[in-house]
Amino acid sequence: MNNEEKKVNEELDEEVKNETPDTEETKEDEVREEQPEDAADAEANSEEDEAVNTKYLRLMADFQNFKRRVEKEKSDIYAYANEKLVSQLLDVIDNFERALLHEEADDSYVEGMKMIFKQLTGVLEKAGLEEINALGEDFDPNFHNAVMTEDNDDYDSGKVTEVMQKGYLLNKKVIRPSMVKVNN
Repeated sequence: MNNEEKKVNEELDEEVKNETPDTEETKEDEVREEQPEDAADAEANSEEDEAVNTKYLRLMADFQNFKRRVEKEKSDIYAYANEKLVSQLLDVIDNFERALLHEEADDSYVEGMKMIFKQLTGVLEKAGLEEINALGEDFDPNFHNAVMTEDNDDYDSGKVTEVMQKGYLLNKKVIRPSMVKVNN
């Protein structure tokens, strides 16, 4: 080989060295380049996991709320299923009470009517029916229906002086307000 060929070979070797750095440096650079990408991927995966976890928690909360709502609706259905029947029986109770006010019949007949009335009201009370106490109470439009007013010295202003028709609650819900007379 002559000198010119040696120079060309040396120049080529230098160019190759410049183009491909040492393998240790190359490996370190590759690791450095991969770490930011892995960190970015890990961060992206972490954000995706958080988003999925958040969606899961929201879905679970929605499901729990749905279950509570369905249970409440179901209990309301059971509690008020007999409302129509009880409302119709209130007229029967009113008529029983009116009949018992007139004790012109013999005593055994009246006693029998009282027993039947007591049995009927007992059954309805077990079903959740309760009478609204009105006489002498403050007038409350949520429970009372004022049909008349009067001036009565025995009662304070705004008090119920007379109950014209009893009111009833079924499982704490007003199914018929008391028809009352209120003091001025």
